[in-house]
Amino acid sequence: MSLVSSLDAICRLIPQRPPFILVDELISFQPDGVVAGFRVPEGHILISADGYLTESGVVEHFAQAIALYQGYDYFLRHERPPVGYIGSIKNFEISALPKIGDVLETHIRVLQQLFGVTAVRGEVRLLDQVIAIGEMRTVIAKDLE
Repeated sequence: MSLVSSLDAICRLIPQRPPFILVDELISFQPDGVVAGFRVPEGHILISADGYLTESGVVEHFAQAIALYQGYDYFLRHERPPVGYIGSIKNFEISALPKIGDVLETHIRVLQQLFGVTAVRGEVRLLDQVIAIGEMRTVIAKDLE
């Protein structure tokens, strides 16, 4: 059973909007990490001509899993979810690309949070196979209002 699985609820937690959303389920949340899901849809903007999610799509899915973690954390504190950016990507390896209809499950573990910078390590799984691993830092933007 997931914590969040409707598009409307996801849109309240992350800054991305259709057609650029690459997470569709918050499977679990802990203070030090999250598990996010995504069913690769037909016609998505980051699907290649041969029906696979592109490498940049896998990386962006990973980043949006972090955004989902941050958004849900802010939601639990009754605060507005932040806008953030990818600050850096480290040791990111993709061994396979998912195709239309595949369901990804991404496990993110927070390594450090300090002054709006979140450092994580995680893996993207397709069924029982790890198809991507890496580290990423995201930076929360200053209040834009």
